[in-house]
Amino acid sequence: MSKILQRLLVFFIGVPLILALVFIDIYSHLPLNCLIVVFSALGASEFYTMMRKDTELFPRGYVMFASALLPLATYLFIFFGISTEIVPWIFAGEIIVMMAAEIFTRKSFEHTLDSLSKSTLIVFYCGFMITFISRMTALSSSTCFIALFFVLVFMCDSAAWFFGILFGKNNRGYIAASPNKSIAGFAGGIAGSVAAGILFRFIFPEIIAGSVWRIIVTALLTSVCAIIGDLIESVFKRSLNEKDSGNIIPGRGGVLDSIDSLLVAAPVYYVCIHFLYN
Repeated sequence: MSKILQRLLVFFIGVPLILALVFIDIYSHLPLNCLIVVFSALGASEFYTMMRKDTELFPRGYVMFASALLPLATYLFIFFGISTEIVPWIFAGEIIVMMAAEIFTRKSFEHTLDSLSKSTLIVFYCGFMITFISRMTALSSSTCFIALFFVLVFMCDSAAWFFGILFGKNNRGYIAASPNKSIAGFAGGIAGSVAAGILFRFIFPEIIAGSVWRIIVTALLTSVCAIIGDLIESVFKRSLNEKDSGNIIPGRGGVLDSIDSLLVAAPVYYVCIHFLYN
């Protein structure tokens, strides 16, 4: 099966399944949050595998647990009505535990900086960043806003791929992080995301209310950050001499290859919705 066909199947099957989970609004979006916790742990494991080749990291189990604990705690705090402001404290505590372990368990410290910084990056990237999707479940009209988030990111990714194939032949290679990506693809992804946002506003005018410029700004910032998320993971893989983070998802690669755009876009989208619509 060609990679293009695999990618299309993932889009037409995987995206509707994710959106279906969003609309199962039971126990503060329990099904979606379960998927988030699982993806956090799997993403951390993939990142760990790529990182450990040239660095001695903290135990894989701890790094996966520390990553998954953050979205899990976010969900539980929202479900029980506890402030999610505690989540950054948990993240800080996890890093302090790693610092303490470095002090009291190591016999030599020539690799301390690499081990501590890379393990912290894994937990931050795969654990803390994804908590902003979980935080969306606390927004008013959460189902609509979470669905909008996934639509904006998925449309950006798909439109960028489509426009890149059609019009990107002569405008590739401008960004060293991903030479195969084209300017036409980036522009098409942003335009597709903004168009999807405007359409969403007309479908749900009572929720996506106010000036049309609100949704344009939200879609614009979200799509730009989604592109940054895709490119930064390319940078990570290039620096570690890896092609894909894994092979669990046909046509996409690993879990990180599939959620990289979501991880970077989620905090910016959450801030936009928090200040513009809630």
